[in-house]
Parts: sequence; C-alpha cells; structure tokens
Amino acid sequence: MDCAEEVKLLKRALAKYISNENQLNFNLIDEKLTVDVDEVTEAELMTVIAKTGMKAVPWTTHVLKADKADAFWAHHGRVWMAILSAVSLLMGYVVHGLDHGFVYALMGPETTALALPLNAMVFYVVAILAGGWFIFPKAWYSLRHLRPDMNLLMTIAVIGAVLIGKWFEAGAVAFLFSVAVLLESWSVGRARQAIRALLVLAPSTARIIKGNDFEDVPIENVEVGAIALVRPGEKIPLDGKILKGSTHINQAPITGESMPVSKKENDEVYASTINGEGAIEMRITKLSQDTTLARIIKQVENAQENRAASEQWVEVFARYYTPIMMLLAIAIVVIPPLVFGASWSRWFYEGLVILVIACPCALVISTPVSIVAGLSTAARFGVLIKGGAYLELPSKLRAIAFDKTGTLTKGKPDVQQVIPLNDHSEQDLLQVAAALEMNSEHPIARAICARAKIFPPLASEKFQSLKGKGAEGYVNGKLYWIGSHRLLHEKLNEEEANAACDEAASLEAAGQTVVIMGRDDHACGLVGIADTVREQSKAAMQMLKQAGVEKLLMLTGDNEGTAKVIAAQVGVDEFKSELLPEDKIAQIKFMLEQYKMVAMVGDGVNDAPAMALSSLGIAMGAIGSDAAIETADIALMTDDLTKIPWLIHLSKRTLRIIKENIVFAVGLKAVFLVLAIMGIATLWMAIAADMGASLLVIFNGLRLLRVRV
Repeated sequence: MDCAEEVKLLKRALAKYISNENQLNFNLIDEKLTVDVDEVTEAELMTVIAKTGMKAVPWTTHVLKADKADAFWAHHGRVWMAILSAVSLLMGYVVHGLDHGFVYALMGPETTALALPLNAMVFYVVAILAGGWFIFPKAWYSLRHLRPDMNLLMTIAVIGAVLIGKWFEAGAVAFLFSVAVLLESWSVGRARQAIRALLVLAPSTARIIKGNDFEDVPIENVEVGAIALVRPGEKIPLDGKILKGSTHINQAPITGESMPVSKKENDEVYASTINGEGAIEMRITKLSQDTTLARIIKQVENAQENRAASEQWVEVFARYYTPIMMLLAIAIVVIPPLVFGASWSRWFYEGLVILVIACPCALVISTPVSIVAGLSTAARFGVLIKGGAYLELPSKLRAIAFDKTGTLTKGKPDVQQVIPLNDHSEQDLLQVAAALEMNSEHPIARAICARAKIFPPLASEKFQSLKGKGAEGYVNGKLYWIGSHRLLHEKLNEEEANAACDEAASLEAAGQTVVIMGRDDHACGLVGIADTVREQSKAAMQMLKQAGVEKLLMLTGDNEGTAKVIAAQVGVDEFKSELLPEDKIAQIKFMLEQYKMVAMVGDGVNDAPAMALSSLGIAMGAIGSDAAIETADIALMTDDLTKIPWLIHLSKRTLRIIKENIVFAVGLKAVFLVLAIMGIATLWMAIAADMGASLLVIFNGLRLLRVRV
C-alpha cells in the first residue's frame, strides 16, 4: 500500500462491510490498515482485500521480517517487472525497426498483428504483460464494480492501442505507467525510511548489571528497574535515571540539538541519546515500546490519520476528475466522426490519449509525499507534529499566546528576597512557607522549599489548596495561609492588606513574583521570587513578527508588576496578568474572535484546556513529558522557542511546494488535453509527460527532507 489510489480502492472494497470511514485508519508509512470494527472477522477482511489485487497479512511489529519472501516480492517485484517490460519493449522495437524501419516502428501507421513480425509481437506482448502485471488485476476489480480509477484508464488505453495496431505505444504506456507507479512507491518509501531511520537510533541490546557481572540483553527483554551500565561514547539503551556517575549527553536523536547536556545522579536520560565522556549506571524506567523515542515514532506514524486539508481536497478532486475525463474521452471518440465525418481510427486514438492524460498519478502523489517529508523533517529536528492537518496550520497563524512560567522564562525561579513583617523572623517565615508548599510541584513552591532547606523542616496539617489563590494549613497548631494578592485581600482588612501591598510594590517593580504569608489577621512576611527569561525568548518574538504573526500575547497568573517587566524583556505586544486557569481560556476565546487562527504555547499539562481551545496547541520541553506529547498538537522536544518561527517557515514551505505540485500537475494535463483535442499529442508523449510530472512533483516534495534549522 503506497498511494492514495490504493487507499481509495481499499475503502471502496470495504464499504460493504464498514459503512463508516472513520473506522478505517490507513498508515502509508507502515503499510498498515487498522479496522475498528467487531462485526467482521480478520479472515473476511483479508479475503475482500485479496480481491482488489493486494495482499493483506495480520499486523505485527515484525511483520516484514516474518514474511521475507512476500516482502521481497512486494518491494522488488515491481522493479523486476518494470525492467522486464523495458527490455522487452526495446527488443520489440529493434526487431520491428529492422523489419519495417525504426521511424516507421515508432511513428508509422497502425500495424495489424498479421503484418507485425511474430518475434516483435511476442516482445511487445511481454512488455505489455510485465508492465501491467500489478495494474491489470486492479483494473479488472474497478471494472467489475463500475468504479473507474487510474488503473482502469491505463488498461483501456493499452488495450485500445493494441486494437488499432499501435503495438509500440501500447507497450510504452504499460511500461511507463509501471514506472510511474514504481516512482510513487519509491517516494513514499523514501519518506518511510526517514521515519524508520529513527528506529535504528537505539541500540539493540543493553548491558545489564547482574551481581558482579554484565549481560547483554535485547532491549525488548529488559524490564523496568533493571540496572544498566553505559560506557563513554555508547548510546543510552532505554529511558531511565542515572544512579551513579555524571556525564554529558548528546540528545540530538530526540531533540535535534547536538549541544551536549550535563547529566548527574537522579537526572533522566533517554533511549538513543549518546553518552559523552563518563561511564554511568542507570535504572531503567520504561520498556522499549514506551520510551520517548518509541512514542515519537508512534506519533509520527499515526500522524497520517490527521490528513491535511490539501490532501482531502486532492482526494475529492480526483474522485470526480477521473470519471469526467472518461466521459470526455468518449466524446472525443464519438463527436468528430459523427458530426464532422472524421476518421474513427484517428479520433479513437486521440480518445486513448485523453485516457492517458486523465491518469491522476502526479496529482494524487503531489500532496502526500510533501506532507510525509515535512513531518519527517520536523521529527528529525525535535518538533513532533500530530498530522498533516497540524503541519499546515502554523503558516496561517495570526496570533500566538504564551504562558509565562516555563515557556518564556526558564521555569526555575529562585528566592531573591525575604521580608519578614510584624515581628516574624526570616527563619519562621521560610519554615512555615516550606511546610505549606512541600507537597506542591509548582516552580515557585519548589524555590521556597529549596531556600528553606537550611532550616529544620516543619510539618503542616489539614492542608487545603485554594484554587488560583494559594493554600492554607496548620503549622504548630496555628492556621497559616500563603498565596497571591487576591488571597491577601480576602484574609486581611483593607489597612493591613494595603500595607503589605506597599511592601510588595518595590519587589514587583524589580520583576519579582511576590508570595505573601499570613496568620490570623496579619501578614507574616513577603517572599520575592524571580525567574530568568530564556535566552532565545526575545529573538524568537522578533522572528515571529518577521514571519508575519500579528499579535504576541503573554498570559500569566503572576502579578501585574512582574508580568510587565517580563513582557518588556521578551518583547511581546501585550500581557494579561493575575489570571486563573479559566481566565486563560476566556483570553483564548477572545483572541479567536479577533484573529481566527491562534496558537497557545505552554507546558502541555497545566495549559491543556487553553491549548485544546486554541487553533493549535504547542507544548514546550516535551522530552520528559508523556502528557505533553499526548495532549499537544505539536510538541517541541526542547525549550528552544526559535523552533516556533522555524516551524512556521517549514509549514509555509510545505504549502508552497504542495501548491507548486498541484498547479504543475493540473497545468501539464491541461496543456496535453488541448494538444489531444487538436490531434497533436501521441500516447507515448502523454505517458512520458505524466511520468515526468510524477518525477518532478516527487522530487519537489522530497526537497523538504533537506530543510535545516
């Protein structure tokens, strides 16, 4: 299964058993069909598919290895038959030319079977049968079901050419069409290899420590919890955590970034990444089928189920185009002889030319090959796109909303200042604050706990999270609360609240996030926390503006003062501060009303609702986050914001190439249609032009594999 025509053929064949197309998922990359239905048995499905001229076998991850003979024939049979067709066609032409003259054999009048040298006819017949070996069975299926496709068009053209004595052209049509189909298969295979190349990145075995010895174990047999030794220069076998040692890891196979990343004990490492100068012992945390690399490959393979709008348009166009062209061919054959008394033989020939021109080979391959190449290139550089539909969207974006913490900033804030109030000490303040925040995973909470480690820990009781405001709980039998300005004004009277706000103002003016802690009816103190803006944030905003994005908005739950400072540093157009999660959703709704095409960029977890509402959800730093890979439409495996303008560039280039391919394929057919109506075009000229068009759109689409960051 290599092309859209074969997908269409299978859909028609299975329509009797499966009425809802959504129950069928076609994966050209893995040559896999997934059927979500219980009423039809596997054997029945395989029988139906066999009637189309294709063969189906039950899917396993090693299906190609398990059936090497069939795999060899499926992948190489077309090549050998095309070679046989070419050799036979050439031999037939030579024999024919020696007998009648080479110009006569190529361009002479019709030659009946009786007038043709027997050995030349044998060669021509072999050329026709070899060229149509994989085409004629599908044509017969289409004819029996009265559903014309390109296989039927070519078969009619070949038979028609034989009937009027155009033996060389009949053989040329069969041969050149087989080459066109072969090229289509090759182009999908080329993109298929780009994805499967990721599979060989991971080593096949892991060096597992067993007592005082080592054992090389196939990665599919390694269990979670096993301890592996990775020596300098070797690849990490599976996802895991470092137990002993430190090193630098080249994470390019996952992120596309070759700059080594420092790793120490308790840091996570990922399958297929390359160990640097240090030997490390690591605990395996994921099975081979669950590693980050495996999930990336799975997502890219499944991405074809989310087809691009251009792919859907081409499919609909081809659905009507083929029968219309068949009707036009009939009209060309019938009208000139009946109305103008023209030669039936001549216009029958021109009708055959129309059938060849009608072949939608170049058109149907023009979009899928470009989409698959674009998805493969993005994955190679650490940008995981869920499907062709999402590859097209970045080029249309007019506005982008960014979460602040962990997206525009590094998400690793530090405590900058501690200001005790009302006779409390810094130690009291940090100990109680850490007791309240110890169960939180929020970056601000982690910063407070890290600073408080120098003091003996305290425990909290009856802890309660106050959504969007903070938290409260009992420490040493007293009720404390900690949180934002919003909580401050709820807990204290106006005079106390204003006094605390005045103290916080200077910290906020310096770009610090202020956490306020209190007890009973007074504030205990303030903690000023600052995050660092990512090095690429400002450059990324400038590049996005140059790419044509009209509006860049920062969304944050932080206070206005801090938000204003960060917004100025990164260069966004506008910011919205002190937002609750539902407020972010409201902002996305408002932006959608204004700009229609809006992306939301965040961590893929806390921002999942806003991402789901936006036109395009983009998750940052997804290398260690399964949730981000699952929830976002596009996941950036690193924290490099400049990948977003690069993604827009890739999207625009992909769309441009798709449009070029469609215009060229349709335009060339229009030219030859006019030539055929004028009686100038010949069969071999038409099929050569169609093959040339297929070649050009294929290589034009595959140029996307050479795109660099």
